Amino acid sequence: MNSLIFIFIGGGIGSVIRFLISKQVSSNFTNINPLATLTSNFLATLLLAYLMYFIHDKNPMHMGWKLLTITAVCGGFSTFSTFSYETYELFKMNMSLYAILNILISVGLGVFVMFVLSKVA
Repeated sequence: MNSLIFIFIGGGIGSVIRFLISKQVSSNFTNINPLATLTSNFLATLLLAYLMYFIHDKNPMHMGWKLLTITAVCGGFSTFSTFSYETYELFKMNMSLYAILNILISVGLGVFVMFVLSKVA
């Protein structure tokens, strides 16, 4: 039961952070904001990599804190479903170049961040 409480609290925190970023990042796209999603996913990946490679690997976290930060905050903060929706909408709006760039930058940047931080740690 305690695990669910940690996940509930952390997921809420991550979702609020994502919402605030969405409000701060401007976008010229109608009804979608792929720049906000890219920013949220990048920052969530950066946070996840930091927690995994600089904190948890050097000093393993208590399972509750791991669930709260790694599983819930990073999970609530990042958003693959929104990324998928916005990419699909870009294709529907005949903005294929933006859609492809969104895919390449989002996935490439996320993997790059994980790779770099794992090597630095």
